[in-house]
Amino acid sequence: MYRSAAFLTFASLVLGQQIGTYTAEKHPSMPIEVCTAPGSCTKESTEVVLDSNWRWTHVTDGYTNCYTGSEWNATACPDGATCAKNCAIDGADYSGTYGITTPSSGALKLQFVTKNGNGQNVGSRVYLMATPDKYKMFNLLNKEFTFDVDVSKLPCGLNGAVYFSEMHEDGGLSAFDGNAAGAKYGTGYCDSQCPQDIKFINGEANVEGWGGDGGNSGTGKYGICCAEMDIWEANSDATAYTPHVCSVNEQTRCEGVDCGAGSDRYNSICDKDGCDFNAFRLGNKEFYGPSKTVDTTKPFTIVTQFITDDGTDTGNLKSIHRYYVQDGVVIPNSQTEVAGVDATNFISEQFCEQQKTAFGDNNYYGQLGGMAAMGKSLTKMVLVLSIWDDHAVNMNWLDSIFPNDADPEKPGVARGRCDPADGVPETIEAAHPDAYVIYSNIKFGAINSTFTAN
Repeated sequence: MYRSAAFLTFASLVLGQQIGTYTAEKHPSMPIEVCTAPGSCTKESTEVVLDSNWRWTHVTDGYTNCYTGSEWNATACPDGATCAKNCAIDGADYSGTYGITTPSSGALKLQFVTKNGNGQNVGSRVYLMATPDKYKMFNLLNKEFTFDVDVSKLPCGLNGAVYFSEMHEDGGLSAFDGNAAGAKYGTGYCDSQCPQDIKFINGEANVEGWGGDGGNSGTGKYGICCAEMDIWEANSDATAYTPHVCSVNEQTRCEGVDCGAGSDRYNSICDKDGCDFNAFRLGNKEFYGPSKTVDTTKPFTIVTQFITDDGTDTGNLKSIHRYYVQDGVVIPNSQTEVAGVDATNFISEQFCEQQKTAFGDNNYYGQLGGMAAMGKSLTKMVLVLSIWDDHAVNMNWLDSIFPNDADPEKPGVARGRCDPADGVPETIEAAHPDAYVIYSNIKFGAINSTFTAN
């Protein structure tokens, strides 16, 4: 995948690392259930927090922005450390500014475009909190993660994503002196793309070498890397689940070749491609979509299981399995239908090796440790929920032809039914501002404990 924060196209909302006092921070409630057996679940009073990259940040002694358009305030931010001291993150108006609402207990609705007093906000990213100032930490080994989703209003070119990233529990508050805000204000994001458009990294502003894109984003000298497990990347026409590994086993700041930008993609400290399971790409074009086996015109449940070699929470990751439940019926994941890939419906080391060979892809996932490396990272993960559009490659890697100039008949090139032009951000933001995704009924626990069939 090609996740990028370049989709942050809101007006006047900017970033920082101290704590502002103009708007009180109040996290929306999103309780989850932790299960030991079917019907034996305990509710936890969890909540969500908005990523700091979306927040208004101003000088600590006034309303002056620290970042406007795609440029830093040179007076407040002559360098990264000084900028972090001079700039404060403020609380968020979740519904009014960002279109983040809780339509019912345990449900979260993320609006794609939200008009507000500063112009408009596009997309959002939130994290699950265990307490008001600490992220909920997950060990996924020998466990399953389950949730309901409604993607009926999520067209081609958009991505409603649910995934885990190897972030710090407190958002970096204790590790980095320049970060006074911490998890309470959504700091410390990282992922396998080693994003360089994150404006504050490890308690310092990413001002060095910053180049704006002419809109509201840009990239700096540094990126921020960590392993990532994509449970769900999808719209109403395509979906994939994908593990991504790194050569490091904790959140790590990168620069230069290590970030893997452009032609250095396969020199990065993280595997940006991952080992994806996309039913359409793997030959079953009738499995997922409107009126398909998994019918995206109505809600359904997604179950992801992390199987270890010895059936314990400390074993080695062996495979990652997927089930769906819709209208009370359990639907096993689709079988692969690609020459050179053994018929299977789950991710394993063998699947990844065969899929990469069949598609002619670089198996950087395997080079960086594959399933064994993924398993080590899965012991300390933070849950991320988001909605976004793609300024890098228009989401074609998920739902269309990718690369665009490749023969669509070549194995692995067609990822979905969508037209490559459907995901152009300017087009989709104008045509589908009312798009949204709803996540609900999150459950986590022992294998086969979180779902039943009628």
